[in-house]
Amino acid sequence: MQKHPLTQEEFDLIYGKVPRLTVEVAVRTDDGLVMTKIPKGPMKGQWNVVGGTVRFGEKLVEAARRVAKSELGIDVAIGENLGYIEYPEILAAGERGWPVGMVFEATIISGELTKSDEGETVECFKRVPEGMIASQAHFFESYLKNSYI
Repeated sequence: MQKHPLTQEEFDLIYGKVPRLTVEVAVRTDDGLVMTKIPKGPMKGQWNVVGGTVRFGEKLVEAARRVAKSELGIDVAIGENLGYIEYPEILAAGERGWPVGMVFEATIISGELTKSDEGETVECFKRVPEGMIASQAHFFESYLKNSYI
């Protein structure tokens, strides 16, 4: 992976004005879809599928693996691209930019689910929980009929 060409200040300035590419990692287990509770910021206390910004020069699948490792402590096999999620509520809440997340299905190949600075609680759900980020809830509700959770 290449070194990021922007300083944090430049990154924040740019991504406050343009869409930001992210990956969302839909980790499936026998107990359901893995989610974390957001510990800080405008989305504090909401459930979400882990995700993060794609770094400069990073392939989407590599970004999804990195996010699963850093936010859940697990190594995953990346499966199908399930589509994308746009996040107008994040922009409306005052966060920078307009995230557009490519959603990848994943399964655990090693490690144990652990919380991180990005998720104060880790749980598995067989249906969309109350208090999930609205855009993610809408996306995953549409897949319930297709047994994605």
